[in-house]
Order: sequence, then structure tokens, then C-alpha cells
Amino acid sequence: MTSVWDLAAQSEIPFPDSPEKIPAWIGDVDVAPAKCALDLALHDRIAKKRNIPLYKLLDLPKPKPLATAFTISISSPEEMAQIARENAQYPVIKLKLGTQDDVARVAAVRAARPNARIYVDANAAWNPDEAIQHVKALEPYHLDMIEQPTAKDDIEGMGYVQAHTEIPIVADETVRTLADVEALAKAGVKGINLKLMKIGGLIPALKMLRRGRELGQKIMLGCMSETALGVTAMANLTAYADWIDLDAPLLIKNNPFDGLKYDQQANIHLPDRSGIGVTRHNS
Repeated sequence: MTSVWDLAAQSEIPFPDSPEKIPAWIGDVDVAPAKCALDLALHDRIAKKRNIPLYKLLDLPKPKPLATAFTISISSPEEMAQIARENAQYPVIKLKLGTQDDVARVAAVRAARPNARIYVDANAAWNPDEAIQHVKALEPYHLDMIEQPTAKDDIEGMGYVQAHTEIPIVADETVRTLADVEALAKAGVKGINLKLMKIGGLIPALKMLRRGRELGQKIMLGCMSETALGVTAMANLTAYADWIDLDAPLLIKNNPFDGLKYDQQANIHLPDRSGIGVTRHNS
């Protein structure tokens, strides 16, 4: 089978030999996951040719061990509390919300795990007024953050919610471009969740991360339902993260890659390899 590199080598445009040259080589790819795939492959190629890990190629500090959130999908309060109890090794829990039973869900999980750090993700389920009502009802449960309470296009509404609580509001679906980071900061939103597959790879992620930090925003590094390839790439950026939600390899059964590792406290650790740091299983 002809590899993508064999095909690309036939192009008149030479392979990029530094990250700065990657955007010009990729061109105007407007499908974020496809752009991300090219971005990661090229970063991996350059770093391996230099025999250095990805974070060194990007001139980033060595990633620090941080505990990933463990995601519990929306279900009944009792079922979510039981899952939280069964996964007591994870000190950070992320709860999916979005219906009338949300306060009961959080209350049940907090009772089951009184010392856990809890993030909640409303997945854009509320309008701004509903969001404020939910936030006020959830404040007694000592949440670390509330993710995407309002519609993805309602930046003003998200800022309105943030103005009514000290709990950091973190934008997820809303954050796709550098302009979104600027607009969210202007609206007063305290945090952004960056995902490589959502925004198109490491090049835009680093620009958004650095700009968000300049604007005083907290940074969450997240992932989609994906393999260890993209999650390990994102783990190279954790030196600048406030929160991480990089649990996808724990939640899927068909992961073909060996990459980042999780210790007994759910801290993530990069493998000692060049490039992104992944290999295929049994290779």
C-alpha cells in the first residue's frame, strides 16, 4: 500500500522541516479533524527526524503530571453516584448534565465522593437565565468549573452567566478560532477548553492557548472520543494547563495506540519517545 508520505513526496512542495512551515504546507483545509490529522503527522515527522519529543519541538516546558478528569455520562442521580463510587481512584470527576434532574445528580455524586474535585458540563443545555438558576443551585456543591452552560453562539449570554458566579465558566463548543478566544475574554468568560480535533491541530491550539493566558483565562485541555494518538499529542501541552480532561483512551475499547499512561492517582505521564510519543500496539 502506498503511504501518505510516498504520495506527498511526489508533490512539488517540500515537506516542512519546522513547525512554522506546517500551515503553508497544509493550505486551506477547512475540515478541522482532517487539518488536525495533517498537523499531527507533520509535527510527529519533524520531531522524530530531530529525535526529540514533541514538547521540545514546540519549545514548551516538560509536561507536568496532572490528574485527568474522569467523565460520567448523563444518567439517573443514583447511577451516576454509583459510577463515581466505583471509580474512586479518580480524584477529578466530570459530570455530564442537561436536564431538570441536574442538581440531584450533582448532589448524589457529591454525597458519594465528598472529597472529589467535580467539573460539570451542561453541553449548551440552558439559556442564560436558566443557567444562572442552575449555577446558584449548584454552588453549595463546591464545583471547580462549569463547562458550556449556554448555546455555542451565545458568547454574550455566557459572559452574563459568568458575571453571576465566582465558579469559572469554561467555553467548549464556542471555542474554535482565535477570534473566539478574544470575544470570550472580552465577555468576561474565565476559561476555555481546547481540543485538537475541534480546532484543527497543534498550530491553532498553541496560538489560542498563549493568547488565552495573556488575557487571563484559565486553560482546559480536552479531547473528543478519540484514540491515544491525539490525546498524547495534547498531553505534550499540559505544562500550561489549569485543568485536563484527557480520558478518552480510558473510555474506548478499540484504541490501537500505546501512548500516554495513567498512574493510580489518574495523573498522566508521557512515554519517553521522540515525536508525539505513540506507537501502534504490537508493533
